[in-house]
Amino acid sequence: MPHIVALIPAHDEADRIAAALEALNRQERVPDSVHVVADNCSDDTAAVAARHGAHVVESEENRHKKAGALNQALDRILPELADDDLLLVQDADTALSPTFVTSAMEAMIPGVGAVGGIFYGEPGGGLLGLLQRIEFHRYAREITRRRHRADVLTGTATMFRVATLRQIKQARLDGRIGGGISYYSLASLTEDDEMTKAVRTLGYRTVSPEGCEVVTEVMTTVPKLWHQRMRWQRGALENLRDYGWTPVTAPYILRQACMGLSVLFLALYLLFTAWMFARGRPEFSRFWIAIGLVFVAEKVVTARRAGWRSQLLAATLAVELLYDMFQHAVYLRSLWDMARRREERWQTT
Repeated sequence: MPHIVALIPAHDEADRIAAALEALNRQERVPDSVHVVADNCSDDTAAVAARHGAHVVESEENRHKKAGALNQALDRILPELADDDLLLVQDADTALSPTFVTSAMEAMIPGVGAVGGIFYGEPGGGLLGLLQRIEFHRYAREITRRRHRADVLTGTATMFRVATLRQIKQARLDGRIGGGISYYSLASLTEDDEMTKAVRTLGYRTVSPEGCEVVTEVMTTVPKLWHQRMRWQRGALENLRDYGWTPVTAPYILRQACMGLSVLFLALYLLFTAWMFARGRPEFSRFWIAIGLVFVAEKVVTARRAGWRSQLLAATLAVELLYDMFQHAVYLRSLWDMARRREERWQTT
């Protein structure tokens, strides 16, 4: 039976770390040890974690945010573990379902290098929170439909085989993949996205099976959501630029290209519609009305697991259209900033 270690990087998470640790203690298979990395904390994160039974370590002069804190902790922990032991890395603002550890262990078959969580949004956040929960439910549905293949090992919670982490560090040292000389890349804004590409570049599969559900926070204001999504989108684009075109990155690059086309087509549709109304003679075709109803039906059906309120919101189409336009603005701004070589700075959300 492999030894299981849970590792939680935390920066000023005194109000949320307790819930994360309690969820770990409710696992069907409780981790053998839990380590909380208190990274440049100015609150009581370390004290709260210690009261809940976690081993607390503090990062030392870390200027590389989450990735730097994880690398310091892994340098201390991994030498004591065997290759077939398992390491669970999770965010301090995330609560795991009780079946997460057992489901991840069952999915860790030969050929699988890491098992990621399927994330859902926590309650609250008003309309903005509801839109994010709908988005997360749709993403979970997509994972299920593609037989649980994980295109991104979510930073909310992922289980690694220790041998895989050691191979990643060695590959960085050998120059086969970039990102520094340790486990997590220090050059990426989205260390989870980059880690996924590192694991898959080494020839391993990444999966997110049923039973590995997690509940994480939603952004409660538009500025916070903007900063989060800018970090996600800019990080994803930069990771693709750094890795270049490979058999692993090709599907990701094509997906980004399709995103660009969707931005273009939506803009053309809105411009055409505005032009029609400006002429004062809008024309409504039964065919195009039927096509529009198909889109509405798709939105409603895919929001089903998020609840009836989500389905009612999806049926309006207009609100989600504005949310899509927000996502498109993030995409375009990310491309513009990359073209101008403008540095994206990490902002706490």
